[in-house]
Amino acid sequence: MTTRTARKPAGRIAFIGAGPGDPELLTRRAYAALTDADQVVYDRGVPDSLLSAIRSDAKEDAQFSPAEGAPGDVAKVLLSAAKSGLSAVHLVAGDPFGHESVVKEVQAVARTAVHFEVIPGIGQAEGVAAYAGVPLPGVRISADVDDVTNLDFDALAGAAQKGSFAVAVDAGDLAAVRDGLLAAGVEPGVPVAVTGDGTGETQYTTTSTVDSFVAAALGFTGRVVLTVGTEVAERDSLSWWENRPLYGWKVLVPRTKEQAGAMSARLRAYGAIPCEVPTIAVEPPRTPAQMERAVKGLVDGRYAWVIFTSVNAVRAVWEKFGEHGLDARHFGGVKIACIGEATADAVRAFGIQPELIPAGEQSSDGLLAEFSPHDEILDPVGRVLLPRADIATETLAAGLIERGWEVDDVTAYRTVRAAPPPAEIRDAIKSGGFDAVLFTSSSTVRNLVGIAGKPHARTVVAVIGPKTAETAVEFGLRVDTQPQNASVPDLVEALAEYALELREKLAAMPAKQRRGSKVQGPTALRFR
Repeated sequence: MTTRTARKPAGRIAFIGAGPGDPELLTRRAYAALTDADQVVYDRGVPDSLLSAIRSDAKEDAQFSPAEGAPGDVAKVLLSAAKSGLSAVHLVAGDPFGHESVVKEVQAVARTAVHFEVIPGIGQAEGVAAYAGVPLPGVRISADVDDVTNLDFDALAGAAQKGSFAVAVDAGDLAAVRDGLLAAGVEPGVPVAVTGDGTGETQYTTTSTVDSFVAAALGFTGRVVLTVGTEVAERDSLSWWENRPLYGWKVLVPRTKEQAGAMSARLRAYGAIPCEVPTIAVEPPRTPAQMERAVKGLVDGRYAWVIFTSVNAVRAVWEKFGEHGLDARHFGGVKIACIGEATADAVRAFGIQPELIPAGEQSSDGLLAEFSPHDEILDPVGRVLLPRADIATETLAAGLIERGWEVDDVTAYRTVRAAPPPAEIRDAIKSGGFDAVLFTSSSTVRNLVGIAGKPHARTVVAVIGPKTAETAVEFGLRVDTQPQNASVPDLVEALAEYALELREKLAAMPAKQRRGSKVQGPTALRFR
């Protein structure tokens, strides 16, 4: 019998392209390798937003550190981790083989017995050109360079004659690129677009010509992408990233942490930069007796209807069901009404289809308008369960009683005021640092003003429904837009449509009138 000495498990190394910067442009393979890594070494060109997204999903004990030193030094760090049985990653901007230094690292690792892989990413130059709305058709060159002395300016000049090219360089090297292009014979008047923070929340593109793009890009820092050639003119029709309705708008989202995610995701899709500020916290009732009796009544057939007025109410009932080992089957025979689509979606998530959702106004009044009066023959059970917040208004309960129903108005959860946000956010709210604020309930209005002060007059105010609008007006706020249906998707859509209306109005104004306009925000600034 041969006895073998136990060996450490073999580690591995991955060279991963982060793409042009937007975290959503990571490939699925890259994401899987990063979230499984024990050690991540990253280049300075990788955006903080992308690193933050990776850190949030990475292993709890994963180590992150910047790549330092020559290619051989970085390779030694990766090899040391792999030989210890760890999974090591070198994360680079763009594509790994777009960097000469990374190629040298791969060559160094390839000379050993350590397993490695190279996961490609979209090149910075080509990816940012697409986000800037500049196509690179036909014969083209796109390059990510760390040292502009390595650029083949003669090849770039040839590409400029046939179409367009894109290069990613440091902003400090723009003058050297200009001089190299002119020396290679590129005409001074050839169009140039310079894009900073490519694919990021604050991406900005300026257009000029070869002889003037350095001055036009004054103030740009970090990595920038130049697209040079006739296709730069296509930006007028193809610029999509920077032309989204809410692009560059800083939008205040006063929601609980659990609820803000869906709204923020929709805002980002329209180009906004959301800032989540919890104004309320959801807590259980002070005493559980009411909810205990309500759950028992549901199981025993005490109720004909359950009316849910919020996602929090749905969550509170299902949590109580879970405590007692109950599930959707115990709702058999009970009809469910929901005040709006968001609440209905929460009910559907538990496998139940609501019987009633207002087709018109999604509010207490809208629900009452469609809720049938109690009929002793058709409705042998005449009681309704209304699980709500402790601060809910009496409109709905009173309306149901008027229609002949008995109502168990039960406190399913409490809403308490959250702690004030940091001082810089409070200052931004009061000084107009936010372009818009979205209110989803009367309590978010009251609590935001209570913990942070009243939004500045230049801030666009969007409210989810009429009750919230009334509260906003009571607090001296001007309501600018309100959706027809009271739901988060419709609220964000209403804000986007309002922004487009502002853009159209500003575009139609004479230049002098634009400068004197009281309209604020990124939309106005683009026309000044």
